Amino acid sequence: MRFGTLFASVVSIPFLFAAAAPAGSETIGGLTIGSIINVLGIGIVQDVNVITTLETFTTNQVEVNFDAKNPLPFELTIDRVVSSAGLNDTVYATFDHTFSTPFIVKPSGTANSGTFGNVSLPQGVEGSLSIIPVGVLDLSKTDVFVRAATINGKLGLPLQIDGLKQSSVPTTYTLDLS
Repeated sequence: MRFGTLFASVVSIPFLFAAAAPAGSETIGGLTIGSIINVLGIGIVQDVNVITTLETFTTNQVEVNFDAKNPLPFELTIDRVVSSAGLNDTVYATFDHTFSTPFIVKPSGTANSGTFGNVSLPQGVEGSLSIIPVGVLDLSKTDVFVRAATINGKLGLPLQIDGLKQSSVPTTYTLDLS
């Protein structure tokens, strides 16, 4: 058996158990799906793009898009993400975004979230400038509302994956003054 197939099968097990669990239950043996994913070291976010606009300097909000990766052998559709990101235990960005058009991540593939706004900078613009040269963000707490095993984004088994953490996510920063 190929390693990739074996890995995908093992990684899929928490999703399958959670899907079979009673509604509202996202734990397996007392562990959340998020904590299992964290222990396995499976990062779901491939990279983050932060866009600073003129409005950022008055609102302390930026726009963001990210690439999500799916190591599983079935399609995932992402409906909502709630996240806090930062560096060295300091939170620099937070958001709660429900996608008007959920985005689909094909099996063993990646997909971009599309750009969305209302990403708050708790440290303010000036307080956040120091992290730009570092080029990475740590996702300190991310909750993802997905539907697993969808077919072209339809149907699927709804799952709430809480408490995802991921360190050193490559991050680019763009200044858009248009």
